Amino acid sequence: MVSVDGLTVEFGGTTLFKDVSFVINPKDRIALMGKNGAGKSTLLKILAGVQGATRGSVSVPKDCTICYLPQHMMTEDGRTVFEEASQAFSHLSEMESEINALNNELATRTDYESDEYMALIEKVATMSEKFYSIDMTHFEEDVEKALLGLGFERSDFNRPTSDFSSGWRMRIELSKLLLRKPDVLLLDEPTNHLDIESIGWLENFIINSPMAVVVISHDRRFIDNITTRTIEVTLGRIYDYKATYSHYLELRKERRQQQQKQYDDQQKQIAEAREFIERFKGTYSKTFQVQSKVKWLEKLEIVEVDEEDTSALRLKFPPCPRSGNYPVIADGVGKSYDGETVFSNASFTIERGDKVAFAGRNGEGKSTMVKAIMKEITHHGNLTLGHNVKIGYFAQNSASLLDENLTVFQTIDDIAVGDVRLKIRDLLGAFMFGGEENQKKVKVLSGGERVRLCMIKLLLEPINLLILDEPTNHLDLKTKDILKQALRDFDGTLIVVSHDRDFLDGLVSKVYEFGGGRVREHLCGINEFLEKKKAEQQENLA
Repeated sequence: MVSVDGLTVEFGGTTLFKDVSFVINPKDRIALMGKNGAGKSTLLKILAGVQGATRGSVSVPKDCTICYLPQHMMTEDGRTVFEEASQAFSHLSEMESEINALNNELATRTDYESDEYMALIEKVATMSEKFYSIDMTHFEEDVEKALLGLGFERSDFNRPTSDFSSGWRMRIELSKLLLRKPDVLLLDEPTNHLDIESIGWLENFIINSPMAVVVISHDRRFIDNITTRTIEVTLGRIYDYKATYSHYLELRKERRQQQQKQYDDQQKQIAEAREFIERFKGTYSKTFQVQSKVKWLEKLEIVEVDEEDTSALRLKFPPCPRSGNYPVIADGVGKSYDGETVFSNASFTIERGDKVAFAGRNGEGKSTMVKAIMKEITHHGNLTLGHNVKIGYFAQNSASLLDENLTVFQTIDDIAVGDVRLKIRDLLGAFMFGGEENQKKVKVLSGGERVRLCMIKLLLEPINLLILDEPTNHLDLKTKDILKQALRDFDGTLIVVSHDRDFLDGLVSKVYEFGGGRVREHLCGINEFLEKKKAEQQENLA
């Protein structure tokens, strides 16, 4: 359907990737994977036609519709949420007008036998078939289903889009793309601003859709659930496997082990041949055998072993100063904005060493509770921090609050005190900011690099209560796995707000569910919590 041939992208003398070729087939569900900076988003933009390559081509059939959701997008103001989502069908009005214009042209022309007239008939027939195959009678119902599935309430439908944050506007754009039912859907980090329930809805929509999908996501469970093919961009080339990402990792590991064995065996044969040549090159009786081995070496194709990207974050939280037994105690805590209750009468106790998740739909109060704990907002009830609690806090907007005019080194140097100042370069190196990387200005850093920089700031002072609000949104899978292991080894107390099921699995053992104005405690991990929720929903539908 879509053919990519010999794509090469170069920036200022640096090659991002070279001679990349692959085909997107109908109904393909492809995970486009790779570490941050490997070129995934660039490749997606080229597929979408919004960016060009240095060399190579992308061939798309004329009747193929491609829709693209970038990481950052702003919805136009001036319409309600429902009106904006309904813009997904605006192209049909344009199509109908064009069909009418072509029919009028056919009615006035008299060159019935000409090639131009026959081409016009064929064009009208093709467009009409496509137009009438779309069921417009239920479009309002379709818009409603898409918006509700992505987390909007019916009360939101008539609100202006300007009332909503950039994350919610992204959902409106996503609903428009899904409603257009394109042949190929390109998604760049679609789950970053979705809650767990909306991610589940999106998974089901994609799984049951006939369109081809190419998705960049650092949500391992999401991509494993929806994709059947993995294209990894790494070290300037691609690996293409008909497998989910997790299965692909196993297959690639096996392949590399086989290549390494073949390479080692071949190198042994080469060494033996060279030793034979050197030993018998002046011996008349061995002349034929020596020449034979020389020719064999000249013709030999050396076995290639896939390169491995060995650059990785090295993260370990220092030992914690001891806090009291109960770092956080909430008693009847509530919060309202403009008369609207976010939650009320929330009471819970977090014990020293607990690792807990705040879960629930967006807008139900997870980040609000974090802000209350941080004493950033006023609230009803009592929220008590325990003895000697020292908090490290990563907010959703921490990365955007960095001073963009400072270098990476200056960012840390300006706030480091004491002995740690002697180890700044080592610390930066452990977070993949070694050498010239630490002289980069913050404004040129990727989202993932900014998150890593914020994580360094958390390590500069001893902490025993770590609060992370959506820490994984811009981290690649490799870095996210390393962060998860570091948090598992962290000997303090952890509160994490995240929609990433794979990240939370095996990390937290208690879930606080925010929803319906309440906060409910679940003494279990994230998977058991989600199974409970699923069972509750099925009971309600029965």
